[in-house]
Amino acid sequence: MSAIFEVPVRIRFSHCDPAGMVFFPQYLVLTNALVEDWFTDRLNIDYAHMIGQRRIGLPIVKLECEFSRPSRMGETVTLSLSVASIGRRSIRLDIVGQCGDEVRFRAHQVLVTTSLETGNSIDIPDDIATALAMFAPQHQSLQELRS
Repeated sequence: MSAIFEVPVRIRFSHCDPAGMVFFPQYLVLTNALVEDWFTDRLNIDYAHMIGQRRIGLPIVKLECEFSRPSRMGETVTLSLSVASIGRRSIRLDIVGQCGDEVRFRAHQVLVTTSLETGNSIDIPDDIATALAMFAPQHQSLQELRS
């Protein structure tokens, strides 16, 4: 399994500001959709079921973004997600948006598993931890993730 999850995204009118460039908060909408697709399509953890029925949330608790070049309507930006580290309750992701060979933005996110019933952080459930282990940096084993 690839340690990088990539999705091409066509930049649409709805992503852009009056200047015709992606309005920077739209990148966060796109990265959230990327995480949902990664869970559902690559990790085989149905994101909608995780939120709706299992009541497990995955909010961003830390976010860093760098915007290096504007993206414009009609372009295709490839979003790439990789896992920087996995903890007992958190996942650190690195996301890059590129158009061709040109980096448009980079985001570093820390997501924390939470109970949507209590609002408290919880340990990453076993099935999710097992799926995430396929993306863990080589030096992290499943046992290390659970300790």
